[in-house]
Amino acid sequence: MTTPARVGPLAKVSIGRRATWIGLLLWVGLIVLAMPLAGRLAEVQESDAAAFLPKTAEATRALRRAEQAFPGSDTLVAVVVYARDSRLTAEDQARVAADRAAFAHLAAGGQVGPATPSGDGKASLYSFALATGDPNAEEGVINEIRDRLASSPPGLTVAMTGSAGALGDVIDAFSGVDTKLIIVTAAVVALILLVTYRSPVLWLVPLITVGIASQLASAVVFLLAKHASVTVNPQSEGLMTVLVFGVGTDYALLLIARYREELRRHADRHEAMSVALRRSFPAVLASAATVAIALLCLLLAQMNNARGLGPVGATGVAAAFLVMTALLPLLLVVCGRWLFWPFVPRYAPELAGHDVADDHRLWGRVAAVVERRPRVAWVGAAVGLAALTLGILGLGLGLPPSQAYTKEVGSVTGQRLVAAHYPGGAAAPAEVVTTSSTVGDVVTVAVGLDGVAAVRPAEPSADGRWARFEAVLADPPDSPAAKRTVDDLRAAVHAVPGADALVGGETAIQLDTERAADRDNRTIMPVILVVVFIVLALLLRALVAPLLLVASVLLSFAAALGAAGFIFQAIGYPNLGYDLPLYGFLFLVALGVDYTIFLMTRAREEAATLGHRAGVRQALTVTGGVITSAGVVLAATFGSLSVFPLVWGVHIAVLVAVGILLDTLVVRTLLVPALAVDAGARVWWPSRLGRSQPEVHHPAQRADLTHTV
Repeated sequence: MTTPARVGPLAKVSIGRRATWIGLLLWVGLIVLAMPLAGRLAEVQESDAAAFLPKTAEATRALRRAEQAFPGSDTLVAVVVYARDSRLTAEDQARVAADRAAFAHLAAGGQVGPATPSGDGKASLYSFALATGDPNAEEGVINEIRDRLASSPPGLTVAMTGSAGALGDVIDAFSGVDTKLIIVTAAVVALILLVTYRSPVLWLVPLITVGIASQLASAVVFLLAKHASVTVNPQSEGLMTVLVFGVGTDYALLLIARYREELRRHADRHEAMSVALRRSFPAVLASAATVAIALLCLLLAQMNNARGLGPVGATGVAAAFLVMTALLPLLLVVCGRWLFWPFVPRYAPELAGHDVADDHRLWGRVAAVVERRPRVAWVGAAVGLAALTLGILGLGLGLPPSQAYTKEVGSVTGQRLVAAHYPGGAAAPAEVVTTSSTVGDVVTVAVGLDGVAAVRPAEPSADGRWARFEAVLADPPDSPAAKRTVDDLRAAVHAVPGADALVGGETAIQLDTERAADRDNRTIMPVILVVVFIVLALLLRALVAPLLLVASVLLSFAAALGAAGFIFQAIGYPNLGYDLPLYGFLFLVALGVDYTIFLMTRAREEAATLGHRAGVRQALTVTGGVITSAGVVLAATFGSLSVFPLVWGVHIAVLVAVGILLDTLVVRTLLVPALAVDAGARVWWPSRLGRSQPEVHHPAQRADLTHTV
């Protein structure tokens, strides 16, 4: 009979009977404080272009200068377009005139721009700035415009685009999506927990605690946005929710699996939890630290939304770690063994010498195959992953606004109609802000550029210092030709002495976004790899193993991107947003390496007692089931991001879900353990474990079976 693992004093304090109830009371107080703050998170969300762009981008500077020089310039503009396959009829023209008159009370100054017919006579459009500058009233005005435009004569297509139309579509896209995302995510997690535990009660405890973690994270993020200028938008909030539910449930699965095992070895559930927490804590801490630090690497990003996601996501991971290691153990201990009903783990003293591998026969067979034919296993896995990377060839980089939604929306319909009947950039011209003394020269150089179809009259600022005008581009705003024209326009106006001219507008925003995202991809991905390597080296106290693991991570990411690429092509969304590679890399490297951490930390512990080969085999055997469950949970929670009616949501959901499943079922199951066995004990170099160790081929021969993830 073995002696139970020594319970450290810290664990005794945290899981003692009296401390349990004191801890629960403290948590109740913290939850009461956090709930009201969490409910205010929507107050600090930002969705305008400046919240996404780098502060130093020319489009951002042009936007800020216009806001200062022309108060109210950020007012929404509605562009209404009418089109028919044949020429517009007299009835159509009457409808245009009636709508213009009806919208006068919604327009700034009561003035709606004149109706401009297209050259082919098949379309007409007009625009007007909304009278309200109150963000809270804008939605109502947009809906009033939409309601009037909803009905039209047969054959006449009517749509609203411009910034007002775009905002209306964004509001529709995200309306109620937070609640829907939480419901879908919680339902997915509940289902998987129910199947995993086969208990009508147990699944509720981790689900409740992960919900508390989500509220705690939202409260802290609200404070960060309010007092530390952290950028929060619907995208980062959604990702934080998924992260909290995903990693929180993973940590719960690992802790509960260990606790269930210790309940069979200890009569006292408090002692069982103390041992379980002490043994699982280092791996969970390493996992949380890896993900959080990798997310904080986003602080190096130029893109404002990516930089904001860093602290937002890290806060979510930290909240999940805190709740799952400080609150979940208390709840499990208070509830007692009955929580596992009908499969209640009973105290059995005779299990002191029990080989835990007997409880994992399926994974024992997988581990035996890996140990017996390691080179075949890792080469086969590597070849299969390499084959999947071919899917990358069918992907494109660059997701224009016209392709951003999973369904046709009004603003996109309007842009399509404008592009069909007017110069491509009529609905989204470039906006030039320059000094008033040089505006004539700046207009002259703009008019002379190829790619500029027209220049609209300049408008002076109230103080007479600045002037602005719009340059209508000849090509659609999201086309490569339009972006080249913006570059040419910038070069031309910058060359005018004393102009201090800046070029903004929709195409300029896309161009600056593309360049900043490309820089972030090239800069931050290597930093994330270095962070992961350092964490692995410190955790495993080795250099060879972390190098192998980082190489496996790179191959896994490429395979996930390729596999997702086949899916994207099949469903008709082959063009990726410029930020998707960085986000995908971040989540797949940081989260995917978690499962390798859980495996290799266990392998290191086992190797010290059993020897290297047997230790790796034992680690794969006893961690296989719980890590697979954790991977399925994380993949499913990220899959819930597909509830966003945006192509971006589908992309990130599919990419991360596929990547996590590959990491769980192929990389962690075959590639990494087979590489470790084939390389031998040198994977632990330069630690002492890599130089000499016993070789015990039967796990039952070891003295201590209490180590587990």
